[in-house]
Amino acid sequence: MCCMTDSDMPVIDSKTLRQKIKENSIRLVDVRREQEYQQGHITNAINLPLAKLLADDSAEAIQKIAQDLGISDETSVVVYDDTFGALSSRVVWALQYIGHKDAKLLDVTFSQWKSLGYEISTEVPEIESAIHSININPDIMATAEYLEKAKENKNVVIIDNRERLNYLEQHIPGAINIPYRTLASDDKILRTKEGMKNLLKNRGISEDAEIITYCGSVGTLSGLAYYAMKSVGLPNVKLYVHSFKEWKNLEKPIDKQENANYWDLSAE
Repeated sequence: MCCMTDSDMPVIDSKTLRQKIKENSIRLVDVRREQEYQQGHITNAINLPLAKLLADDSAEAIQKIAQDLGISDETSVVVYDDTFGALSSRVVWALQYIGHKDAKLLDVTFSQWKSLGYEISTEVPEIESAIHSININPDIMATAEYLEKAKENKNVVIIDNRERLNYLEQHIPGAINIPYRTLASDDKILRTKEGMKNLLKNRGISEDAEIITYCGSVGTLSGLAYYAMKSVGLPNVKLYVHSFKEWKNLEKPIDKQENANYWDLSAE
């Protein structure tokens, strides 16, 4: 964890992004709804409503989206949203899953970017399509079958990123709860490295554990948690991308928190 460089970080700060926009050295992707994008977006950003990716998240569909957005294997990509980084996390993870090496989250939301007084535009940039390969990265995805076997391993930590009350009601057996709201700072989508390390330490999560994150249905909240783990250099993190909705539909075992009335809701 001590040897992580800025280039390895899954997030990019707003000042650095502004410079890259000026240099035209980045493909900037806005994953808000089209109507929101049209009303104003970060200068040079192109629009990819998350719903388009979720409609078909097969590797081939992700590849086509990337190519249509002018993203080649070598393109530097930065993704942002206005939903505390959860939607953009899901898109960055999808690109990483098909083998894209250089995709990052913007460290602030669109609203935070605007509040900083940075450049926005209503112009839609012209882009040319590109060629992108598929080189599946299986090490970052957990299927239901994989998770069911892995959860018996003492070195595996399953993290449920839903709201605390959802977790108390029902969750995957053995999972611990780190609500997505605890991952952010006041002005950034993620805590500082030190803050994140303290959160994990307080929850008893060791740096060499295999971590699997999940949320309610489509892997957005848990996608943010995935990158929260990666931001402090944890090497072995997987996203159970289809999350609790699939787990329930498959009629897998479910636990309920016992003595929920005494559960410490002050946690973090």
